[in-house]
Amino acid sequence: MKAAPGGMTRLSRPFYDRDTMEVARDLLGKFLVRSDGTATRIGRIVEVEAYVGPEDLACHSSKGRTERNRTMFGPPGHAYVYMVYGMHCCLNAVTEAEGHASAVLLRALELVAGLEGPVNGPGRLCRAMGIDRRLDGHDLTGDGFYIAEGPGASPAAIVKRPRIGVDYAGRWAKRLLRFYIRGNPFVSRP
Repeated sequence: MKAAPGGMTRLSRPFYDRDTMEVARDLLGKFLVRSDGTATRIGRIVEVEAYVGPEDLACHSSKGRTERNRTMFGPPGHAYVYMVYGMHCCLNAVTEAEGHASAVLLRALELVAGLEGPVNGPGRLCRAMGIDRRLDGHDLTGDGFYIAEGPGASPAAIVKRPRIGVDYAGRWAKRLLRFYIRGNPFVSRP
């Protein structure tokens, strides 16, 4: 793990190169950091969703490799940024071995530094953090845009619920693949 500002330690590649559901739960309480040269924005991750690979009918890789989802098929620890409804960006951290095509969607942040307005919901999170499609494929173990572990304890209680907005995914729509910190006021939906 590499040093990061404020006593934080940047997550290394092996953190992401694990089971997607484990990574999803372990991302709760970590810090998303974005420094663009003029400002540094930091938010504590409080809600995520796991997309476990091609067999998961809600996962973008379930339809095979495309230009849009090619980053998911790459090495773990990279940002998969895509647009929904032609106007909202969503940020995912690619997980597991290269070629597996799984990722964790970041759904909500708790305000820490340099952030204003709501950051609950993937589109709001990306807007507040200044994340757009240009960051698709960015190495999250590198500089300027990464996830870090900070001082302090891990979340005491994690809630598991079905993912949001994936009703089309059949039996996968009901799977408990959304995780959030119990009682956190920044969660998008209990």
